[in-house]
Amino acid sequence: LDAARKQELLPWLERLRRELQLPMLYVTHASEEVARLADHLLVLAGGRVQAAGELAQVLAATDCPVLLAHEQGALLHARVQTRDAPWHLLQVACTGGSLLWLPDQGQALGAQLRLRVLARDVSIQLQAPQHSSVQNALPCKILSISAGADPAHALLRLDIGGGDVLLAKLTHRAVQQLQLAPQLRVWALVKAVALLG
Repeated sequence: LDAARKQELLPWLERLRRELQLPMLYVTHASEEVARLADHLLVLAGGRVQAAGELAQVLAATDCPVLLAHEQGALLHARVQTRDAPWHLLQVACTGGSLLWLPDQGQALGAQLRLRVLARDVSIQLQAPQHSSVQNALPCKILSISAGADPAHALLRLDIGGGDVLLAKLTHRAVQQLQLAPQLRVWALVKAVALLG
């Protein structure tokens, strides 16, 4: 389907899944559609299974070669906690307790949301940020550092609490300059959060 038809169809499929709770099999090449609709993911390449499992775990894996580097990211489940009406923002609480700000699109307090944070939209700071335009800064622990899809970049898995994981795409140079290593406690600066659905 073309992009316009997909945008018409996806809300209907979301409502069908939510209200009827029917098992669905959805085949796509678009990672945004997967993140928006799926609970479990099976990644195929060349007729072979490359990865399978719970959606958030597969999307946050650093070793799945099928996922394009610019699409790697994490899926988070959150609940609307606070509305900051003067600034048109919502504060949401992730499953593990981390708090994020995102644009207010009219969701009700208490509404359950599905969020996506791309690895390219996460940077790392060694100390709590001060005087920064980035509104979402989360204390976290580095779980692992692996080679990225291209030779200039590394991919970091970050534990933000309660089983929630973010990915950060950094240059190997930045990793070395900051002396980043597994188990190190750092701050993840999240520059963008996508609300799915």
